[in-house]
Amino acid sequence: MIRMRIVSADTGGALLDENYNPIGLIATAAVLVERPYKTAKLSIAKYSDPFKYDLSGRMALKDETFLALKLAKKVKPDVIHLDSTLGGIEIRKLDDPTIDALRISDRGKAIWHELSKDLQPLAKRFWEETGIEILAIGKESVAVRIAEIYAGIYSIKWGIEHAMKEGFVRIGLPRYMTVEISKGKILGKSLDPKEGGLYGEVGMEDKEFEWEVYPNPIARTFMVFEAKF
Repeated sequence: MIRMRIVSADTGGALLDENYNPIGLIATAAVLVERPYKTAKLSIAKYSDPFKYDLSGRMALKDETFLALKLAKKVKPDVIHLDSTLGGIEIRKLDDPTIDALRISDRGKAIWHELSKDLQPLAKRFWEETGIEILAIGKESVAVRIAEIYAGIYSIKWGIEHAMKEGFVRIGLPRYMTVEISKGKILGKSLDPKEGGLYGEVGMEDKEFEWEVYPNPIARTFMVFEAKF
């Protein structure tokens, strides 16, 4: 029986100000997803400084590609899925004429014209060496969604460490997601009943602190995590 093994990456979890506006994104997660495609077999993360974050999308896509390649070199998946909704096109084929022909916004094209200078030759070289394609498939991919859940979990892990130093943290979780903390682990779960129970789990040191999860009052379908020491 053929069982597709997918590496994917996504960035998520935002540090919020007192008015619930995003200051910057926190974590990029790369995951290995295997059948039954409900959680990650393996995950790694890269943390950004949310106070200096470029929210245009350029930084996230670069971080996601490089982290996905780092994990893929280790686990040798069948394919890599990136969180960019371009219909599943291979990144190695994203030259300037192909980008111009895409049915996306002018801003999206401008971002990809810039990104492709680095990512297209990187993807082409990786495909020539391994035969593994990197696809711009977006949230249609269950693996991308699982990576998004893990990015949210790792953001909470960062947030707890931040709150230990600063006393308090407020983090906006990815859409349709909640978290629970118990017995030295952070459990993240999809709140979308159509997703079939997607979840993720990351270990952490057992600490005593107050925490709460509640709906974001200015962004429907998003939850907020707060921790106080």
